[in-house]
Amino acid sequence: MFKGMFKKTKYVPISMEETQQQEADQLEPEVRQQEQENSEASATELTEDEGDQPTVPEGLFIKCKICRKTIYRPDFEENLFVCPECGKYHRVYAKSRIRMIIDEGTFEQWDGRTEVADPLHFPGYPEKIESLKEELKMDEAVVTGYGKIFGRQTAIAVMDARFMMASMGSVVGEKITSAIERATKEKLPVIIFSCSGGARMQEGMISLMQMAKTSAALRRHADAGLPYFSVITDPTTGGVTASFASLGDVILAEPGCLIGFAGQRVIEQTIFQKLPKGFQSAEFALEHGIIDAIVERKDMKKALSRLLELHMPYVPEEKKEEGE
Repeated sequence: MFKGMFKKTKYVPISMEETQQQEADQLEPEVRQQEQENSEASATELTEDEGDQPTVPEGLFIKCKICRKTIYRPDFEENLFVCPECGKYHRVYAKSRIRMIIDEGTFEQWDGRTEVADPLHFPGYPEKIESLKEELKMDEAVVTGYGKIFGRQTAIAVMDARFMMASMGSVVGEKITSAIERATKEKLPVIIFSCSGGARMQEGMISLMQMAKTSAALRRHADAGLPYFSVITDPTTGGVTASFASLGDVILAEPGCLIGFAGQRVIEQTIFQKLPKGFQSAEFALEHGIIDAIVERKDMKKALSRLLELHMPYVPEEKKEEGE
């Protein structure tokens, strides 16, 4: 009955890609151009949106090594590198320390000998020194110079633990000695902020000789009737503790700083005795008369100014120039 009603149709398979191509060919040229422009605009907007995503600058936050709390760096610096959460005193770079203590615009840097001594031809030692000089923009582990504290003149030396843990080699010893001798000549008091791992092993016996050299310079300074104030910061150990750090007319220290010669384990293995907890802390040293006072970082400048006031007569620069 239905025979012959429908014609036989031959179907030719067409792929999806071919179908899309055919549809695209049927579009008017203007329409295709408009679609292309819209596509490019969308890509541009996407790129701009991705670029506007909020990002946190590197170094904006730091983590306290003690309490592990995250600290906003500007607040941390405003608090003089003391953790606002736990009160931990973090180490301060030499230049930052000078900005804290010395009146703005009064610091004048003094330079001593800066050629590194390598008497033992220690492998890699000269290269390490040059690398640190380039990285830290410092010539050695101590910065020396002249400045004023609330208008009172002083010579100052500040050690920086970033430079080989502020270990004392021939250059460090020479710079400190040179600063003391210049202060003696110019009749200035001396303030030294100590922070060191001790004598620099890469220079052998020469590094140990710096202990005697700096101590002798301080003796001549004292014989001239001039004061020396030592400020011990964390950590101060080894040959620095055994020399100029412990020779101040007044010895101050920051809270909680480590003060010692050898490490606790070495001492215990030598004397075969168990040492009391915290015996190398500033608090223990104060209790046993090794230091004279513990001063908080925020009060250090005022404390040093008071010492200068008590030990050095204040002579205005105008009158000093008239006397000269």
